[in-house]
Amino acid sequence: MGQQIGTICAIHGFEVVLYDVNQDIMDNALKRISRLLKYFVTSKKITEEEADGSLIRIKGTVDMEEAAADVDLISESVPEDPELKKKIFSQFNKLCPEHTIFTTNSSAIVPSIFAKATGRPGKLVALHFHDVRVTDIVDVMAHPGTSEETFNLVREFAIRIGQMPIVLRKENPGYVFNSMLTALFHASQTLVANGITSVEEVDRAWMGVTHMSMGPFGLMDSVGIDTVWKVTDYWANKSDDNQAKKTPAS
Repeated sequence: MGQQIGTICAIHGFEVVLYDVNQDIMDNALKRISRLLKYFVTSKKITEEEADGSLIRIKGTVDMEEAAADVDLISESVPEDPELKKKIFSQFNKLCPEHTIFTTNSSAIVPSIFAKATGRPGKLVALHFHDVRVTDIVDVMAHPGTSEETFNLVREFAIRIGQMPIVLRKENPGYVFNSMLTALFHASQTLVANGITSVEEVDRAWMGVTHMSMGPFGLMDSVGIDTVWKVTDYWANKSDDNQAKKTPAS
């Protein structure tokens, strides 16, 4: 998702710096961004000239200090682990300019959980993207400590990069679309975890009735099984729900 977000920002004229801890990961990310830009060209969403210009505006680094220098906004897309998010934001807080806004692409962990650890809770907003190849919908969600100025700036930024902001004034895990999607995933996982039917039959039932090209478990593959597992396991333990705990264990 970090690669997709960076690409969209570059397409709309912003200078982008990608940061990761490993050079091999970074090299692969830049290759995937080149393929993503080619997809946008073949889909006639941008021209070849725009793709070339976008690629020039993107650079990658494994140096956190370099990534933080003169940056106006950070978009975080690390795994769904509150402690990891606290660590990353705390590190960037020490390196970023005072005006830098922090945003999280987290799909399930609300920002108030790690807001204090960022060192700048008033400048933290959830800016959650979906697959940019198929939709321009983004969720913009404040936490109780988010300043009104920051919230408005992030909403306007979303519009400037060609997205349609879905505004949430109150924290909600899963935002809007993902709240509905998570319910579908939970129902599907429960059917399999309880031995009622198989993964394949769940997908066949969904696809056969709705005529969609992908079933719930196919969607989980698309989202990323590791991400789905982390989210499911986190909330299962948080809620102490025995059925919910049974699902990730299966």
